Amino acid sequence: MLPFRSAAASLAILALSAAGALAGDDPAPQTFPAVLAGHAVLPAMTFAAPPADAPAMFATSGKFAGPTPARIDRPFSTMGTTGSKDAVRETGVLFPFVGQAVQGFSGIKPVGNGEYVVLTDNGFGAKANSPDAMLMVHRVKPDWQTGRVAVLNTLFLSDPDRKVPFRITTEATKERYLTGADFDIESVQPVGDHYWFGDELGPFLIETDAAGRVLTVVDTAADGKPVRSPDNPYLTTPAAPGPVAFEARRSKGFEGMAASADGKTLYPLLEGGLWDPAKGAPETDAEGREYLRVLEFDTASKKFTGKSWKYRLEAKGNAIGDFNLIDATRGLIIERDNGEGDAAQACQGVPKPDCFATPAKFKRVFLIDLAQADADGFLRKIGSIDLMAIQDPDHKARRGGHDGTLSFPFVTIENVARVDADHIIIANDNNLPFSSGRAVDRQDDNEFVLLKVTELLNAQ
Repeated sequence: MLPFRSAAASLAILALSAAGALAGDDPAPQTFPAVLAGHAVLPAMTFAAPPADAPAMFATSGKFAGPTPARIDRPFSTMGTTGSKDAVRETGVLFPFVGQAVQGFSGIKPVGNGEYVVLTDNGFGAKANSPDAMLMVHRVKPDWQTGRVAVLNTLFLSDPDRKVPFRITTEATKERYLTGADFDIESVQPVGDHYWFGDELGPFLIETDAAGRVLTVVDTAADGKPVRSPDNPYLTTPAAPGPVAFEARRSKGFEGMAASADGKTLYPLLEGGLWDPAKGAPETDAEGREYLRVLEFDTASKKFTGKSWKYRLEAKGNAIGDFNLIDATRGLIIERDNGEGDAAQACQGVPKPDCFATPAKFKRVFLIDLAQADADGFLRKIGSIDLMAIQDPDHKARRGGHDGTLSFPFVTIENVARVDADHIIIANDNNLPFSSGRAVDRQDDNEFVLLKVTELLNAQ
């Protein structure tokens, strides 16, 4: 077992539409059934105490997450909101928080005994508003019988050996704990007794030891050229007004990252298409459809190999949520729109705070095969399941079930992994305190669902 900080010492619990056909002669991916086998919920108001040697600033979190850049010092004084600017909805959660919010998970990996490694992403959604959010990895165990999720232990990432080559938030401290202003970790892969993380801000790949201490930070390259986002610390603004060149849009760095079974190869997947300067738009195929890059990375040499694949999005504006392999070459990718909420509660006419202005429509898990790419490197989508229409014949849904069906209408669904020959696990990122997709006026919890998807896992 990896040396996480004890949960007893650090945790305080407070409480598709049909897929379109691919370009060319590829057939449309078949939709397979998904049957609910288990449902467990971790309350949104779940917090971890910062380590005893952490700076005092981490005793509270979310102080910079308000609607203006001004710091908010008084805990539980500002209401979380979501929705469009024309129909802002309150989530019912007040911040800043006392402690570190365990909150939204982005990246999951089974580690045996019904336990999973999950990570908390950068904190509050942006580099600028997350300097008091500590980067954490947790070991959790859903109990499908009781519907509860135990947070067994927590690991805080740090850089005591100064391996991060740029200034971090806690630069002047000995322990140098990492924050959401340093990296936005969105995917995790245990490799031996180390961890590899995919980051959105650089984007970077980050290696740590079993205690969460940084060993390596790798700059991203595709086609032999650097890939940087506007949050990359090496970018500088010009002295006079003018353009700044970068290759990945904000929040479109590494979102999912698969790994080979032996841990020798990583497959980080960008959330958005690389920028095409000639078009002034993200990369698209011959038919104008945006595609994302799956890159190949060798963990021994700690270098990108130069090989990549192309993943076509089903619609403009879609994004991916996670990527994990189920065997040597086949993998699962979450693709979703930016909507949240059940269409049955959609606003009629003018958006209002008591309805969903942009309800969820497209939330799917696709099965792809790295070995079945075409001559141009485009991946074939073999099949999918619809997370808006999960079958629930035994009424196992803890919430959101209706007429033998469960929907998963969250804006960000960022966790998928194979559990066994028949099942996969899915979980949402609840963006605490800024998402309410299960109910119009209530902050989402972290929900885990166990799905029986035998046909999808057997598809070739």
